[in-house]
Amino acid sequence: MLLGTYAPKLDEKGRIILPAKFRDELGDGVVLTRGQERCIYVFSNEGFAAQHDKIREAPLTSRAARDFLRLFLSGASSEVPDKQHRITIPPMLRDYAQLDRDLTVIGAGNRAEIWSTEAWNEYYAAQEEAFSNTEEEVIPGLF
Repeated sequence: MLLGTYAPKLDEKGRIILPAKFRDELGDGVVLTRGQERCIYVFSNEGFAAQHDKIREAPLTSRAARDFLRLFLSGASSEVPDKQHRITIPPMLRDYAQLDRDLTVIGAGNRAEIWSTEAWNEYYAAQEEAFSNTEEEVIPGLF
């Protein structure tokens, strides 16, 4: 399970070093793709295959499912970390997530997410109060 918040830097070649705590799960290879809220989702190869299998179960007749699948898969890129545990973020995904040098990488359970630090801070500030006020009805059985 991927957990925590990290602050790697994007180098001039568009690479980041995977957080050490993520390397066991992501060290053999990752799939990067567009995430929601303009972040980048980072899945293990197995995690991406499982996610794809779930998406494929949606009916082909559903326009929303087709749209989601197209955007999700057309932005996907398979990457293998180098010996320094760096992965390259393709330019198209860097543009999509508006990444600059300062990044925030979070563990989100079955995936990691790469955010521009500015976008993450804005998202966090906007969501923190709602998180604090979450009631049982939102996630039944949570508390």
